[in-house]
Amino acid sequence: MFRQPGKALVALTAALTAFTGAALSTAHADAGTADIARIVVAHGGNDRNAGTADHPVATLARARQLARSLSGTSDVVVELTGGTYRLTEPLRLTGADSGRNGHTVTWRGRSGQTPVLSGALRVTDWKVHDAAANIYAAPVPKGADSRQLYVDGASAPRASITISRNDVRVTKSGLTIVNPALNYLSSLPRQNRIEVESQNSFTDRFAPVQSIDGTTITMQQPAWNNNNWGYDTLAKPFAGGTLMLQNSYSFLKTAGQWYLDGDAGQLYYKAPAGKNPADSDVELPQLTSLMQIGGTYDNPAHDITIQHIRFEYSTWLQPGTSIGYANQQNGTFLAAAHQQPNDFLTSCQSGCPLFEAARNSWHQIPAAVQVSAARGITFTDNTFTHLGQVGLGIGNDANAHASGVGLGASNITVHHNTFADDAGAGIVAGGVQPDAHHPSNPAMVNKDITIKNNLVTRVAEDYKDMSGILSTYVTHAVIEHNEVSDLAYDGIDVGWGWGWGANDPGGSTDYRNRGLYNYQPVYRTPTTLSDNSVRYNLIHGTKKVFHDGGSLYNLSASPRTVIEGNYIYDNRNTVGLYLDEGSRYVKLSHNVIRDSGVWAFTNASSTNNTNDSTFAENWYNTGATQVATGSPHNNVLSGNIQVSGGNWPTAARQVMDQAGIEPGLRSSIVR
Repeated sequence: MFRQPGKALVALTAALTAFTGAALSTAHADAGTADIARIVVAHGGNDRNAGTADHPVATLARARQLARSLSGTSDVVVELTGGTYRLTEPLRLTGADSGRNGHTVTWRGRSGQTPVLSGALRVTDWKVHDAAANIYAAPVPKGADSRQLYVDGASAPRASITISRNDVRVTKSGLTIVNPALNYLSSLPRQNRIEVESQNSFTDRFAPVQSIDGTTITMQQPAWNNNNWGYDTLAKPFAGGTLMLQNSYSFLKTAGQWYLDGDAGQLYYKAPAGKNPADSDVELPQLTSLMQIGGTYDNPAHDITIQHIRFEYSTWLQPGTSIGYANQQNGTFLAAAHQQPNDFLTSCQSGCPLFEAARNSWHQIPAAVQVSAARGITFTDNTFTHLGQVGLGIGNDANAHASGVGLGASNITVHHNTFADDAGAGIVAGGVQPDAHHPSNPAMVNKDITIKNNLVTRVAEDYKDMSGILSTYVTHAVIEHNEVSDLAYDGIDVGWGWGWGANDPGGSTDYRNRGLYNYQPVYRTPTTLSDNSVRYNLIHGTKKVFHDGGSLYNLSASPRTVIEGNYIYDNRNTVGLYLDEGSRYVKLSHNVIRDSGVWAFTNASSTNNTNDSTFAENWYNTGATQVATGSPHNNVLSGNIQVSGGNWPTAARQVMDQAGIEPGLRSSIVR
């Protein structure tokens, strides 16, 4: 039965309406112009305030509410004062939070101040737990979980030990201990929190333990089986690699390591000699994303700028679940159980037909800051640091977006930002599943993404298989004047392939022979990968763990793509310019490659279509030239120059000087 509101409710509604109107009016007046409305957020603010500089609001949620009310009549600027804003949930900006009627919405730090959007819990109340081992303990909320910890602004490693691959034997259900020195593992508590990490040739795999009984380690499924078939598996990595056990209190052997017992609500830290964590800023990330920008294909988020904000402290928990991290390449992984041959430990260690059936369901690591179903989005002068996954994800597949809507990113600009000390890649643009390369809806196409003048350094710290910048299926990605450094794997990677060229017109004979096309069509039309520009980047300190891949790498056909004027050095004598299977129609010119083992490489065979690209007028001082020329490849080498004794020509030195962040912007980048 409908009832008339009481007098008190009517009065309250009128008062709130008057307050909101006053807030909006004051916000306009604070701008000094009818064209810009300013909303100020400050720690000392109050959400009943008008949002002016003198009377700021307290929360991002209230600022977003005010911005929605104003964005249809004026440009809106939300200014955050300095300090740390500890989020309890991500800041979500949708179509409703966009600029309307030709206006824009900007979220930025106030001039001269640095606001931090943090997803962490600060850990205090440290007490000595084991004086002899210098292990401290602190309380955290019961049920808390994280894969990262940061102490005084630096990532701390989880408790772990390295073992020999000869210490264990791989079985279909797990591991059998063959080194008696590891028999103590069966006595450890919380065995289902222990993980195995395997760093291989190009994959970095995680699988959690279920239980340990005597010398039998039973692993959680499907993580275990998924990590042990396909290519470069945990069981048989292509070129060996490091095997570790992680995440047990008993593994606290090295200073700086930590262990979290979420059930007991206790965090343990083995402090360096003479250090007490009570004197440090110890941050335990809790949120799995900090910002999500995206709408729907019919109502995308749009005309939003993010500026002068520091994104800090997030985590990604899936590798510790029964899914694990069955890594395939560059942040992709198997996320469900799949039908496997009974003898997969022998028959499927370099691919097999049933493995091909799983390709189109690979997932991507989600990002701390996510953008999809969006256009006209700009990130400038921000810092993405201490993040437990990818820093910025643009138009990734739906599985990597909390909104559930992936792809559909256009006219996105990422300019003059810093990405540092992150667990995953700095930037990942594009998806990998079928709608990414042959979209069922034109609105899904990722296009016109500019990544320019950014510093990407010391990223992919935990998920080491990732490159600094990855652009998969994107039409017109511009990746220019970035500095990318200090990485376990590649610097900048462009393209994808689910069979390395298998989605290009006519497919790939290699993958026809492997059985892929029993599970997907042979496409007759090009993918969305085309018209990309990778120019004037400075790439150094790559390949510190994985030898496979290249400092600058392309995968699959990319018509009208140019790789030009890049300077590559310090890659442990691996490959400088790498065109992987199916790479076609790429022009590589005027690049400088210093001290590489192979300066130019095409991973070509007579059946994989690695054809029709040109290496022209590049300079290198060492390394082999391994480019397949002549029929049927038709790759061209033209005018490339090998120099000796450091006698780089003037034109090469100009490339070396100009590569990376543009000179006028270098001093203002956050390092």
